[in-house]
Amino acid sequence: MSLSGSFLRVLAVDDEPPALDELAYLLRNDPRVSAVHTASDATEALRVLRDVDVDAVFLDIRMPGLDGMELARVLHRFARPPAIVFVTAYDDGAVDAFDLGVTDYVRKPVRAERLAESLRRVVGSRVVASHPAGAARREDDPTIPVELAGTTRLLPRSAVRWVEAQGDYARLHTADGSHLVRVPLTTLAERWADAGFARIHRSYLVQLRLIAELRLTGSGYVVVIDGVELPVSRRHTRDLKDKLVRAAKQDWSR
Repeated sequence: MSLSGSFLRVLAVDDEPPALDELAYLLRNDPRVSAVHTASDATEALRVLRDVDVDAVFLDIRMPGLDGMELARVLHRFARPPAIVFVTAYDDGAVDAFDLGVTDYVRKPVRAERLAESLRRVVGSRVVASHPAGAARREDDPTIPVELAGTTRLLPRSAVRWVEAQGDYARLHTADGSHLVRVPLTTLAERWADAGFARIHRSYLVQLRLIAELRLTGSGYVVVIDGVELPVSRRHTRDLKDKLVRAAKQDWSR
């Protein structure tokens, strides 16, 4: 793919005609876009994709019949899947979007400058896909949509130091701040276990390699990450110690 001039072929999918027309209009007015196809539902989208190749699908989530999330899962299984950008009025699809490795997550109403940022990310994702080593790094470090100053950004998992439960939400703590996402801590604990995250308390999930200290205090064990003390519950203490020992042995054997 050329990286100069108009080169992106995109498909816009939305069951609401005014929203679809506006999205298509904004896409056609971006100089990086050479062709815009439209579909009013997932079934029509699949018919379009049967006949044409596209680089990206800008996709509403809540649609009748096969919804946007289900369509994204179908597209994810393509031999050469297009980049997926969710365009939605809701933020409750964040965790599933994270699992699918979407390129971006745009909140309605869509602004031209926000869409331009999404197209920039699509271009970047196409470049990464054309280089196997870069694609491997992307799969190893998936992203999760977070809100920052009214804009949805994709935060790489590697930036997360520890996670704190807040009801049905989770607060992701990074080196330079924190982000609240509508994802239960239990869900992240299950999905991030293979990436070195461990549950230390009903309210905390931590990246094991970042634990600087495990210390016994008058009220029980705590771990220290970035100078912050986090409690370790009694039920998780033995499992945490075992994991730290195994991690230390692995590091020593390298």
